Amino acid sequence: MSGAEQLGDLAKRVRALAEELADLALDRLLDATERGVGDRAVKVAEERRLTRAARALEKAAADLEAAAGQGP
Repeated sequence: MSGAEQLGDLAKRVRALAEELADLALDRLLDATERGVGDRAVKVAEERRLTRAARALEKAAADLEAAAGQGP
């Protein structure tokens, strides 16, 4: 497997983790708003942290794809 292929595969795995984090963030937001589970402020803060982490992973995946020659 070439270096570009390795980077492309790694980018896919990082994107999958970003999607998992985004799903968790949405779950926390629903807990805070519609479900009324736990302390609303705590759930909103958790959602924000998870969303920031998901965005960071999306950026990392884009950087890996660029390094692999698959992106901009």
